[in-house]
Amino acid sequence: MCFIWFYVFFIIFYVLLESTLFRKVLYKLILLACFRLCPSGESASQVSPSQSSGDFSHPVYKEIALANGHINRMSKEELRIKLAELKLDTRGVKDVMKKRLKSHYKKQKLMQSAAEGGPTDTYYDYICVVDFEATCEEDNPSDFLHEIIEFPMVLVNTHTLEIVDSFQEYVKPELNPQLSEFCVKLTGITQSMVDEADPFPAVLQRAVAWLQERELGTKYKYAILTDGAWDMSKFLNIQCRLSRIRYPHFAKKWINIRKSYGNFYKVPRTQTKLSTMLEKLGLKYEGRPHSGLDDSRNIARIALRMLQDGCQLRVNERMHAGQLLSVPSSAPVEGAPPPHNPHSRE
Repeated sequence: MCFIWFYVFFIIFYVLLESTLFRKVLYKLILLACFRLCPSGESASQVSPSQSSGDFSHPVYKEIALANGHINRMSKEELRIKLAELKLDTRGVKDVMKKRLKSHYKKQKLMQSAAEGGPTDTYYDYICVVDFEATCEEDNPSDFLHEIIEFPMVLVNTHTLEIVDSFQEYVKPELNPQLSEFCVKLTGITQSMVDEADPFPAVLQRAVAWLQERELGTKYKYAILTDGAWDMSKFLNIQCRLSRIRYPHFAKKWINIRKSYGNFYKVPRTQTKLSTMLEKLGLKYEGRPHSGLDDSRNIARIALRMLQDGCQLRVNERMHAGQLLSVPSSAPVEGAPPPHNPHSRE
């Protein structure tokens, strides 16, 4: 009886084998089974298509991919324990800790292959954080012309991962010299502070001199970094028109840290406000919110943590013909040009 059933099955199988469709399906099933059983296939499947060619074909990236796969399977407590063992920061939400551990292993592997020309971790020697404060009303009309009233800069050394210097000056507004009560409460900048300050062109000259003294753009590569696009595309753009000077060439490209943070930690733009970024990284705001200098220092702390976590901060926005544009990640990496005082529009 068994022999009869076997014979029937054999006849059916033989008939099906004559079918082209059946042969194709069978062939795919065999390939799939072989792929799953093959050890090299398993490791290769964890390497992204972009890593299959060029520099990413180096074996070190296969090791990094395997380490990433293991980290992805770790619980929050396992991540915290491992970070503590490695004497790394254990603060932050699970995704942040995961990214930190991955970046640590990536750095280790790339350092081992550095002699073979492995990539570096930073594009610039210094990052200059700028966060202007400007005139404002409680309900700004759509055509409201903001004037810069505080010009702060905080300088970050990307090699030592430290804040190394800062610049701050208040600016006297000329179009609307009287600050609103709302603006004073929001920024902490009083009427007497701006009354005693110089107009924007004079402050900009001293800011440029400060950058030049630190040999930025000449001896050292640097980039401007902001919290969002408004500082450069709106505040500085409007101020240069009001002051009848050309937009400074060195500030035409910058790093929008909100974009960098969202892309690096894979979070939506709604989670890239200054207070939220600090909270997700396990940090607390230091100083007075909406003080330009204090905001700049806290933005710098976020940038430092991102660099520590392995983020390669790079320019992602620019101004062209008065319009805000994005800089694609495929664009060549360039530092900001040497700072110079802009010419008059007249």
